[in-house]
Amino acid sequence: MPEPLPVPIKFQLPEGWRAAPPDELGVPGAAFVALHPHPDAGFTANITIDGEYRPDTATLQEIAHESVERLRQASSSVDVVERREIGSADAPGLTQSVAISTVAAGARLELIQVQVYLSMLDPGDLRKRAVVRLVLTATASQHSAVLPDFQEFLRTVHPDTGAVS
Repeated sequence: MPEPLPVPIKFQLPEGWRAAPPDELGVPGAAFVALHPHPDAGFTANITIDGEYRPDTATLQEIAHESVERLRQASSSVDVVERREIGSADAPGLTQSVAISTVAAGARLELIQVQVYLSMLDPGDLRKRAVVRLVLTATASQHSAVLPDFQEFLRTVHPDTGAVS
């Protein structure tokens, strides 16, 4: 069963991408997964969304580092290619690109993952901080073709202030 996000968001998928059940794809903790219509080298580019309340004082840099460490436990090689802060003081964010080398179904895969972290306050309780993570994962060879779709998707993401708690 998909994990609910700590704060509601709205977004629109790029043309051709389709939603898929996270639990059927083996993506634990994901609230949402979308798949690209054209796999590359047996791997389907995907967009995942997850999030959690972070009552601690961890910075977005520290939270991004935690994600990299989790990837290192499951992959043979993980390198942070770029990391930068985005957004504003009122709506902080961070983006990082990660090169991943892993083996799936006996074949070596070279993947690129773009992770975007958005810090949001719970509209129901402004003392609660949530971090929503939006991730594009694609093969290194397909990455440049699907990155514009991910950027288009990111432009549509915003809090769903009309959602009922």
